[in-house]
Amino acid sequence: MRQLPLADPGVPNHRSPARYLWWVAGGQARTLAGGMAFGILWMAAQAFIPAILGRAIDEGIAARDGERLLYWTALLFAVGVVQATAGIMRHRFAVTNWLTAAYRTVQVVTRKSADLGATLPKQLATGEVVSIGAGDLSYIGNLMEISARFAGAIVAFVVVASILLSSSTVLGLVVLIGVPIMLFCLGPMLRPLHKRQSAQREAVGELNSLGSDIVAGLRVLRGIGGEESFSQRYRSESQQVRKAGVRVAGIQSVLDAAQVLLPGVFVVLVVGLGAHFALRGDLSAGSLVAFYGYATFLVLPLRTATEFANQLMRGLVAAGRVIRVLKLETDVTDPETPVRLPDHGDLVDPVSGVRARDGLLTAVVSAEPDTYDKLADRLGRYDEASEVRYGGVTLASATRADVRERILVSDTGSQLFTGVLRTELDPAGRRTDDELRAALRTASADDVLVALPDGLDSEVEEKGRSFSGGQRQRLVLVRALLADPSVLVLVEPTSAVDAHTEARIADRLRDHRSGRSTVVLTASPLLLDRVDEVIFVAAGRVVATGKHRELLESTPLYRRTVTRQTEEEEALR
Repeated sequence: MRQLPLADPGVPNHRSPARYLWWVAGGQARTLAGGMAFGILWMAAQAFIPAILGRAIDEGIAARDGERLLYWTALLFAVGVVQATAGIMRHRFAVTNWLTAAYRTVQVVTRKSADLGATLPKQLATGEVVSIGAGDLSYIGNLMEISARFAGAIVAFVVVASILLSSSTVLGLVVLIGVPIMLFCLGPMLRPLHKRQSAQREAVGELNSLGSDIVAGLRVLRGIGGEESFSQRYRSESQQVRKAGVRVAGIQSVLDAAQVLLPGVFVVLVVGLGAHFALRGDLSAGSLVAFYGYATFLVLPLRTATEFANQLMRGLVAAGRVIRVLKLETDVTDPETPVRLPDHGDLVDPVSGVRARDGLLTAVVSAEPDTYDKLADRLGRYDEASEVRYGGVTLASATRADVRERILVSDTGSQLFTGVLRTELDPAGRRTDDELRAALRTASADDVLVALPDGLDSEVEEKGRSFSGGQRQRLVLVRALLADPSVLVLVEPTSAVDAHTEARIADRLRDHRSGRSTVVLTASPLLLDRVDEVIFVAAGRVVATGKHRELLESTPLYRRTVTRQTEEEEALR
């Protein structure tokens, strides 16, 4: 399957569902054409079988001509071989088309999600993205898969109609007129089906979002005794999904029944007319058998056509969900004429006055802990309004890729992913085992590695759930250290570890990051006592700068923030 580039010009953010499906089809035009070619050959071969049977009866059996019977039997065998071969190839192309369309959609959504970054969870629920991978991509794949059979159905219909016209004008006209009438009868059911499918898709997305929230907060729910409350809420939402599904099933069942009933009525009509003409002597016995075969065969292309219409409705609904993701705009955009950031320099935030000097280990303490995330967003340029400068160059004037290459923000929301531990810690595969072990030692994560059966080659479960909170936090720190950026911004990197482990990390971090800038947003005394410089922020502005012990003596608010004491408690000391 062709790999899509990160910024594929063929996938703009704003598209209609129909145009998106057309774009997907255009990206796999060759395999679609191959599937359609074999689909046409497969159905066309089936369409000729009744004609060959009719001729074999008339020229061989009725005429008692063994040679002609053998000839038509051999021809029937050859057509059967062609049909079987074409059927195998059609199916292979159908599977290829399904997989290509489905995973092409996965690529597009994944790349868009990566491009959106922190913007995605702000604008779209997790369940919406999960639903695309769980259901929508299969509907898009189904639409591409059935296209080959639909093309074959159209050609087969034309072939059969032509044969019938050449044998009997009346029967040919019945087929040519009756088929469009049947499809027209099915049309009124497609629009309400589309609406109900959209409503069901919305309900499924909301249920997935609720399920994700419950799973993510299960430990908290158990801690506050909220399992039953959220269980009832989930059951209620689940019932809404069930009701939406029943509404879809109601009209879907009518459509499926019509797909059987209408072609069946049509077959009875064609066979009845054929029998009438045979009794009048206008048709031979072989022609009557052939007409019955045609009428029976026509059920297949007719049902394929209605199935295509059904899958088209589902595909449009699914494509609409994909478009919803593609329409999202990132909070941070690249400038039209970007400037290259320098390799080194001070990191300065004009809003707060924070200046992280080049090559130093700097700690930032805030009297209001909720400002850490805002400051980290500005320092890493996750905020479009950020005026932060690096080496005198504004981050907003550089590309996001350039900023990410030099400045890495590792916050409390960082997660581990499923896969081999070595790959999780070093996704680019650029570090040696010695470098991996050095980072593990700096993060005091040696014990985590020792406890694993296969060491660095052990499998990491989803979100690293097999690790404790402290182990996950240390492994996240290892990953950040191995990235080795020019500036590393760490938000509360030791909040989940014990004091002894925190002290070891604090002692080793300076040496590991020697010569490069490191900014630690924390109020931990163990870390603050080992950094080169502490910057104290209150009410969003820098109010003091210096060594930890100096600020303890000179700045009462800093002392209360670090020791977590109130003014009354401090006065009693």
